[in-house]
Amino acid sequence: MLILQIVIKQWDKSQRTEAHENLRAKSPDKYPLSFPPAVYVCDRQCIIDQHGDDIQGTRVKPPKNMNKNILFDRFQIDLDTKIMTYLGAKSAEMRQVIGSVDNQWIQCKYNCRYSIFEADRYYWLYEQVTLNAVCLKQLNENVFLNTDPAIIYEDFNALDTMKKP
Repeated sequence: MLILQIVIKQWDKSQRTEAHENLRAKSPDKYPLSFPPAVYVCDRQCIIDQHGDDIQGTRVKPPKNMNKNILFDRFQIDLDTKIMTYLGAKSAEMRQVIGSVDNQWIQCKYNCRYSIFEADRYYWLYEQVTLNAVCLKQLNENVFLNTDPAIIYEDFNALDTMKKP
């Protein structure tokens, strides 16, 4: 069973102060599994457990099951080999094999920003995403709390210097 826990921290330009950064840094990047918010998807082959912010209400899209691969957010997990690949912001350019999620968990972190149009105005929505992933034979609600990740992968961008997407 593949378990994908996504933790999202979102903020706008007014929340980029040191005090706001410290507050975000104190929030957890892993949680115990509980139903709800966790849900089974892909014919019960996968559990999605979402935490944190979703200002727009549509941030997390359901995973796609394609030819023994689960595609979720910026990641692909091969269900046969249990290998996790990071597709990056521009998937054709930045494929990065992270490692195996078979009975060990991987934590991946990245950030990005989006141009949002709301109330006749555009603004930047900043985001830091943490994905915790593991494939287990038996469900363990505390898998992310009882052990450390086997791999921690980070892909952070300097958001203030990025050009408009």
